[in-house]
Amino acid sequence: MTKTKPVAEELFTWPSDEPRLIGSQCAECGLVAFPAADQCARCGGTEAERRLLSDRGTLWTFTTQGFRPPSPPYDGNDTADTFRPYTVGYIELPEEVLVEARLTEPDPEALSIGQPMRMVVVPYSVTEDGTEVLTFAFAPAGATEEA
Repeated sequence: MTKTKPVAEELFTWPSDEPRLIGSQCAECGLVAFPAADQCARCGGTEAERRLLSDRGTLWTFTTQGFRPPSPPYDGNDTADTFRPYTVGYIELPEEVLVEARLTEPDPEALSIGQPMRMVVVPYSVTEDGTEVLTFAFAPAGATEEA
């Protein structure tokens, strides 16, 4: 069995059969944030409570990442020769927040604004010791989960 770990702690629940993003909600003004924050960006409140966000939303907008991002900060295992374009979008989680995320569907022709999406956990990279690093992404609702 391959050892796995999330790309960052406290970003999403893992391991989990039904992974969810971990956000926060300000106790003073109610603002929901992702990733979770200790202080509210709107009112400055410092009583933010951690909460699990919805794993379903709608595609608000998207674009294609057509070239390998610069390193750092990008730390994927691909090279300029092995890089494959991918899509990135904003997913509107109902009554919560807009989340920027990689999309599992690389073909922009197969995506549409308002399309139902669901959160999934996908491979991101592999460390030198063989640990598979996982991240979150959004897939069209009904698509087969990848991880």
